Amino acid sequence: MPRNSAGQKPPLTWRWLPSSLLGRVLLLTLLAMAVAQVVSSVAWVATYRAQQEEGLVATTRNLAQSASATVQFFNSLPQEYRHIVLDQLRDMGGTRFFVSLNQKRLEMRALPDTARKRLVVDEVVSVLRRRLGNRINLHVDFVDPGDLRILNTELPLDALPKSWAHYALTLEPLNPPVMVTQIEVDQDEWLYLAAALPSPFVSLEDEGVPGQQILFVVVMIGILFPVLAWLIRQQTRPLRKLAKATRDLPLEDDTPPLKEQGSAEIVAVTRSFNTMRRRLQSYISDREQLFRAISHDLKTPITRLRLRVDLIDDEPMRERLEADLKELELLVKNALQSMKDTDIHENTEPVDVEGMLRGMAEAYQSGDSRRVHVQGHCRRYRGKPLALKRCLGNLVDNAVKYGHVARVRIEDESGRLIIHVEDEGPGVPEDQLARIFEPYFRLQSSQRKGHGLGLGIARNIAQNHGGELAIANRPEGGLHVMLSLPRH
Repeated sequence: MPRNSAGQKPPLTWRWLPSSLLGRVLLLTLLAMAVAQVVSSVAWVATYRAQQEEGLVATTRNLAQSASATVQFFNSLPQEYRHIVLDQLRDMGGTRFFVSLNQKRLEMRALPDTARKRLVVDEVVSVLRRRLGNRINLHVDFVDPGDLRILNTELPLDALPKSWAHYALTLEPLNPPVMVTQIEVDQDEWLYLAAALPSPFVSLEDEGVPGQQILFVVVMIGILFPVLAWLIRQQTRPLRKLAKATRDLPLEDDTPPLKEQGSAEIVAVTRSFNTMRRRLQSYISDREQLFRAISHDLKTPITRLRLRVDLIDDEPMRERLEADLKELELLVKNALQSMKDTDIHENTEPVDVEGMLRGMAEAYQSGDSRRVHVQGHCRRYRGKPLALKRCLGNLVDNAVKYGHVARVRIEDESGRLIIHVEDEGPGVPEDQLARIFEPYFRLQSSQRKGHGLGLGIARNIAQNHGGELAIANRPEGGLHVMLSLPRH
């Protein structure tokens, strides 16, 4: 696993999780809706199936009661009148049952067994035995209309006149299952009763999620998601403006403050940002005035002291005092320059970092001798151009000054720009690395000249861009400086 500049492992993240607030809220909303819909659909389907089974059982119970009444009616007729009544029923048409008397029980291919079918058949058998007696010989089953057989000759349904059976046994185009009840009413005489399941109970199989439920979920998501996306985008727009303003941090007095809009929390954050910006403006203004005053106040006594030193007759004393005055003046200039170089009073804009580094390399080139080598390419980086130029210039200058040769390597990643600067100098003792960024810190070596401000200024500029500057000794000798800048 890669490590950051501090040597620590980065926190684990879910790569599939969107980085934007809009994407995360929409994803979480989708997951919440999916869970809610699954739970509600399971409960709804369970209730729906229970209602369907209850309605189916009630309907078949009524059919069973009507069938038992028909059986009782035929049992009450003299045997010679039964066929006359059957002929009259066929001529009338439109009866609930198709009724016939057969010499045997007809064998037909029944529908496959399902939980609903067993439930309904048991209910019909229970009603018939309760109404007609437990000793009755009967057979109840459900048959597809295409497999239905009628009369002793076992004719199919389509072979009969429509007035005979189609009114009772078909509900085109649904063609529901047909309940066939065969009861032995006498020796070699079976009463045949057939009736189609009435709508809406046209199936004995366990149904899945109804189509209207799926359509409802699709329509709800199709309406809710665009509305939710628009609402979240409207709420996060002030956050995006706040993030841009925080990144750029405009400190000009003529720049208007951010408009306070959005939710109460966003308004509070925006108001705090505007307050912080005003305080920074006041702090920078006060600091500039302070350093101008210090510079002005110190130049006058230094000039006066120079004039007085010239009046001293003792030449060795005069030379020592002049050296002290030069050192004092140089310290004042360095302090002012340090303040100027680390000043963040600059707007951000796209910066050609690669072109900037290659320009520095050309400046250090003398004939065929190249003291700065640049490798790699990068896109434009959004930052403060003058500050970045000071930062990179200090790093390259230090590498050339103390290591003779600067090798610059550019790594452009998706969210970060990394610049490596290596030299071939003596390096820095390990116990001194922690102090290398301190102002005015210099190693006790004749090779280390200067005022010790360059690396500190470079690190301050990197931190002002949200990045970091790390330094380490190379195993083969020299220093390795890594500038890491985040891409916003």
